[in-house]
Amino acid sequence: MSEDLGVMVRLILFKRRMSQKELAYIVGISNAYLSDIINGRKNGPKAQELIKHIKKILGV
Repeated sequence: MSEDLGVMVRLILFKRRMSQKELAYIVGISNAYLSDIINGRKNGPKAQELIKHIKKILGV
């Protein structure tokens, strides 16, 4: 996930008063794995599919 997208995800979560842990639960992954995706530490094929899913959930 690009740095800009990571910032956008955090902003949307803040505006919705939603925690990263809640988003991870909805996506079906651990909070630690979501954090890795948001911070750009995971970017393989599986992470790319999850990024698409996260964008869809957040309406990005």
